Amino acid sequence: MQRRTLIRSSLAVGAAAVLPVAAQSTWPTGKAITYLVPFPPGGNTDTLARVIAQPLGQALGTPVVIENKGGAGGSVGSALAARAPADGYTILGGTISSHAINVSLYAKLDYDPIKSFTPVAMLGSGPLVLVVPASSPCKTLSDVLAASRAKAGAGGLSSASPGTGTSPHMAMELLAHQSGVKFTHVPYKGSGPAVQDVIGGQVDMMFDTTLIVGPHIQSGKLRPIAVTSSSRLESLPDVPTIAEAGQKGFDMGSWQAVFAPAGTPRPIVARLHAEIMKIVATPEVQARLKGFGMLPSAMTPAELGEYQKAEVAKWAQVVKAAGIKAE
Repeated sequence: MQRRTLIRSSLAVGAAAVLPVAAQSTWPTGKAITYLVPFPPGGNTDTLARVIAQPLGQALGTPVVIENKGGAGGSVGSALAARAPADGYTILGGTISSHAINVSLYAKLDYDPIKSFTPVAMLGSGPLVLVVPASSPCKTLSDVLAASRAKAGAGGLSSASPGTGTSPHMAMELLAHQSGVKFTHVPYKGSGPAVQDVIGGQVDMMFDTTLIVGPHIQSGKLRPIAVTSSSRLESLPDVPTIAEAGQKGFDMGSWQAVFAPAGTPRPIVARLHAEIMKIVATPEVQARLKGFGMLPSAMTPAELGEYQKAEVAKWAQVVKAAGIKAE
């Protein structure tokens, strides 16, 4: 009797162990996948999600529905994704802000950017361009640093950004950290008003993507000084990198990636990664990414995880050195 009870118990345990595997093998079942975007509609993260969602749904044979949950630099939507079931039916558009900077910027964060998520796919990284008004006397990075040193008593040159903790703001802080030169941060509510005030000369300079500053460079209203990537941009071949211009080791991109809640089964992550990479590799999406000023990526989930850890450590140093606090 006791032996039969033990056999029944063993069979029950075995069946329970098989259930998750069976569930994984049938994923997706036709249930919609929620693609959480932790920013309002219209921005880069939202636009990329809409580029990816439809073909991803077609490849998986199930709808992929975008849900925008903006707030606190991507923290609100990221926290929601972190609490979602790890069953493959929730994915998140994560960024340098939500998954590398915010953990040092905010005193309290309702998720851990590393422990709360499983990396799925890196979509790409968008270098930023340091620009000044066409009327500025600065022609090179050396000119910018010298001009800011000369105004050190007044806080240095002013630098616009779309907000505290955004990648343009952090690019300025990284340059200040590495060069030892002070700048005065001037935060705006978005890149639009920031770039207009730089064009008008009310602010001395700014960092932003080619999507934002590119048209104004072409029109002659802004002068490009340097790019934040480790190599020159195809669209701005005559503009040096910040590293080439004297700040060796400077390398920064405003990256976009896809994450899933921690514990999402590996076979599901592998399938999501494979399908997203196929989409990113298509000529249409490659063209869209380059149009955003982004360099497409082919990182594996493991490589994305290691890259993210390095980014968290890098920006923790910059935030601490600058004494930045979220607004």
